[in-house]
Amino acid sequence: MATRKKLIALCTSRVYEPLIHSFIVRLNDRLKLAGYSMLIFAINSDIYWEDDRPAAEKYVFDLIPYKDVDCVVIMDEKIKSHRVANKIIDKAHHHKVPVVVADGHYDNVSCVNFNYEKGFEQVVRHVIEHHKVKNPHMVAGQPNNEFSNRRIEVFRKVLAENNMPFDDSMLSYGYFWANPCHEVVHNLLKRDTLPDAIICANDIMAITISDLLLDAGYKIPEDTIITGFDGYNEIYFTSPRITSASCDIVYMAEAVADTILLTVKDKKTHNVTIDPVFVSNESCGCPTYSEHRQALRDLFNESFIRHNDDNRILQLVASSMQSSINIEELLSCIDCYKTEHLLCAVDRKCLDANVNYFTTAADSSTEKELVVIYDAENKDKYSEGSFELPAPSRNYSENVLSPAYRDRILDLTKSGYPLIFNSLDYMNRAFGFICYYYTDYFITNHANMVNITNSLSIGIGGYINLQYQLTLINKMDEMYRHDSLTGLYNRIGFQRRFKILCKKPEYRNLPVTVIMSDLDGLKYINDNFGHAEGDNAISTVARVLNASTPDDALCVRFGGDELFAVIFGSCNPDDIMERINDYLDIYNKTSNKPYKVSSSCGVLTSILNDDFSLTQALKEADEKMYTIKKERKAKA
Repeated sequence: MATRKKLIALCTSRVYEPLIHSFIVRLNDRLKLAGYSMLIFAINSDIYWEDDRPAAEKYVFDLIPYKDVDCVVIMDEKIKSHRVANKIIDKAHHHKVPVVVADGHYDNVSCVNFNYEKGFEQVVRHVIEHHKVKNPHMVAGQPNNEFSNRRIEVFRKVLAENNMPFDDSMLSYGYFWANPCHEVVHNLLKRDTLPDAIICANDIMAITISDLLLDAGYKIPEDTIITGFDGYNEIYFTSPRITSASCDIVYMAEAVADTILLTVKDKKTHNVTIDPVFVSNESCGCPTYSEHRQALRDLFNESFIRHNDDNRILQLVASSMQSSINIEELLSCIDCYKTEHLLCAVDRKCLDANVNYFTTAADSSTEKELVVIYDAENKDKYSEGSFELPAPSRNYSENVLSPAYRDRILDLTKSGYPLIFNSLDYMNRAFGFICYYYTDYFITNHANMVNITNSLSIGIGGYINLQYQLTLINKMDEMYRHDSLTGLYNRIGFQRRFKILCKKPEYRNLPVTVIMSDLDGLKYINDNFGHAEGDNAISTVARVLNASTPDDALCVRFGGDELFAVIFGSCNPDDIMERINDYLDIYNKTSNKPYKVSSSCGVLTSILNDDFSLTQALKEADEKMYTIKKERKAKA
């Protein structure tokens, strides 16, 4: 182990759902007693088994620090993707980390599962043996479905043991869903006698059939008993409440905790089965059953917290982040009462405005260098005007315990509450993660995580995209306003910049010097050595002019070999001329060109006031330049 901290990684989804939340609370409390801290890697939606649609949020499972955890736990029925689960298992095996799967079956790992057949048998026996029904009917799932077939066999077995012959008229198929149950009820109502019990293979079908029969004027359970299976929360809110067998994940928490501790200790795999909890209820004529009172209260709380005002605030946060002018302003926008317990890390490369991060193909072989850009408990460090991006490092790893922020994450585990990680993604491209470090079990906080993650993903992703677009615009602006050969201002660029400076009060009544430069012998160079060499001579003079004048001078190529510079403030034109000649002398001695590059310059100095005319100044400087050029030709 790379750290003395005892860590368990839990992979799941939708931690805001009341039963999953209750499972997490029970599991964490058990593990805490054994000295473990829990890191939860969560997606906020189902991946739906073998669906090939890209889901960037599953990137969070790539952030598991296998070298640092004692065990990886996978809630298989919650993630709903064998592909994702197998990837996690393979990585864990590579690092020799034991795996426990809750509610799923995989090879070479410990598995904890419900005994679904036994749970369904409890329901069937209760109906037939306790309530003594004589004409039961079963509504199965899909034909030839493994789960459905097993429940049909249980139904037939209990009938046989009670000397009740089975025939095909006792079976319908509701496909585990609501809509097909309409046809089931329609066909049952055509019969002379309604079955005295309708045993459904899951709760959704039981609730639907109960509602349809009630609408048709029948009474439940007086006219017929209705039962379901699974123990969904909805069975506690129907009228009548539905008899079922509960396979709530909450019941699995203790067994999963025991299996984790045993697997870590003996390094072996274990297959554990637990019985579903039978729920006798009103739909079969039994007293009202109420279990998981806290989970049911959480269901209301979780629904209530999805308030439009919270969404409005987070939308404003996201909008402000997207329109921020720099990273400091972006980070200052995150700070609000909805984001009091989170840490945010992103890929360093996504902050490079010269890269189109979200449309550039990702190189899966290149690890992201994740850097923390926000930490609510240290928000002053990331506020406007104080943020400094950490220096690049070769010592990093693409997980939630990378050296750059490892100590901070481990310190957060001391609270005794689990750390919950969501991935940040934009345009279906993952670019970092959020670590939520709440110091309570309030489900309202867990419910808020979905919208917070979405808002920060949109806010940061939109900002990254906008910064790239602004960079492109600036580059295009540079190209539009600068000469492509020399890099100096062109006419349009110079005129715009000159007008802006002339309007500034601090430039008013300053000395202004105009230096006109013209390349000597351009026609000779073009005719004898080619236009490429002519362009080289022009760019050389432009480079020398720019290097010889002050940094804030406006150096311009008006066209051809016509170059000039406008200098604001006091300067010594003679010194500038001398520097130009010295630079050109050095160039000619070292360039090995078959020609010499020289230029003639004319200078005019004036005052930048209402009487100053740039056109007139350029004309006078040009005239002086041509006078000098003629004198040079006469001496040659």
